[in-house]
This record gives sequence, C-alpha cells and structure tokens, in this order.
Amino acid sequence: MNEVKLSVLGGEGTGKSALTVRFLTKRFIGEYASNFESIYNKHLCLEGKQLNLEIYDPCSQLQKAKFSLTSKLHWADGFVIVYDISDRSSFAFAKALIYRIREPQASHCKRAVEQAVLLVGNKQDLCHVREVGWEEGQKLALDNRCQFCELSAAEQSLEVEMMFIRIIKDILTNFKLKEKRRSSGSKSMAKLINNVFGKRRKSV
Repeated sequence: MNEVKLSVLGGEGTGKSALTVRFLTKRFIGEYASNFESIYNKHLCLEGKQLNLEIYDPCSQLQKAKFSLTSKLHWADGFVIVYDISDRSSFAFAKALIYRIREPQASHCKRAVEQAVLLVGNKQDLCHVREVGWEEGQKLALDNRCQFCELSAAEQSLEVEMMFIRIIKDILTNFKLKEKRRSSGSKSMAKLINNVFGKRRKSV
C-alpha cells in the first residue's frame, strides 16, 4: 500500500481544518480553532491503487504554523497552501509559505523531484468582500510551479474532494518520476561498474 503524506498549511482562520474535515467526512465546520497539531488518516483507492493518506493539520497559531512548516518540509510529499480570498494578509502569508517550500537551497529538503503544491483560495462564498483577485492567485501559482483553484469549503463539498484528489494524483505522479530516475540511476551505475571492471579483467 502506498503511503501519501500531505500537509495543509496557511494563515489562521483561512479554513485549513474546514477543508480537511470536509474532505474526510463531507461535513462543514464553521468555527474551528485548535492549539494542537493533528494528523488524520484515510484509506482510499485511486487509479487502481490502495493508498494510506496522512493529512497534517497544524494548530491555528501562526507562529507555530511557521515552525511546523520547517519541521514538516521533509515529512510531506505535497502541500495544500490555503488563503482566504477576503483577507489579503492571508494571501501574503501563503506566498511566504510557497517561497519557503520552493527555496532552491533548502538543505534539509534535497529531493530529486519537486514536491507537489496546490494553492487554494478558500471562502469563495465571500466574493462580495473579496480582497484577492483570482488572477493574483493564478499568477502566484504559475510563477512557483503550483496548481491553483478557488472554492468554498462551506458550500462546495464535491469541489473540495476533487481538489484533494488533484493534489494526491500529482504526488503519485512524482512517485513514478522518482522511481523512474532511481531505476535509471541504478542502470547507469551498473553499466559504469561493468565497464570499469570489465576492462580490468581483459587486461589481466
């Protein structure tokens, strides 16, 4: 069974937990705040594969969320970065998170394949008080090689489910790329060893 580890990150009050719970239970929770980190587990079948999904949901305090990002960069296979379209400061925080994840010199997170990242503009039902345009979210995602969508955890259960499926599929694609590169690297090494020692045998 494949294990998929996903971190849902963002500023306080952006709806991280609401999105996670909506995906796991199809229920919407309007007000949710926690001082504790949580890891949820869900078994699902996708593309003919049995998956054990772990979703990391940080506590609601911003300072600890930043700390959690650093400690979980290596742990996670992918990230859902959430901001509130009616709160520009949450968009700035989401941008900082993406920059941190995409840092090229992050020594603690050297990977052969970039982690999958999906930027989510939540609370689309509050578009009448929108502070962040759709185009801004799309541009931030494109500039940093991320997927992007806007939705409402409060009103769009199916869209939330499809959003999570989308990022999980990206992670599975990354798994295939890693396996392909690992296999290619092993063959190259075997060929090199054979060339070196093969020549030595002939010269003896």
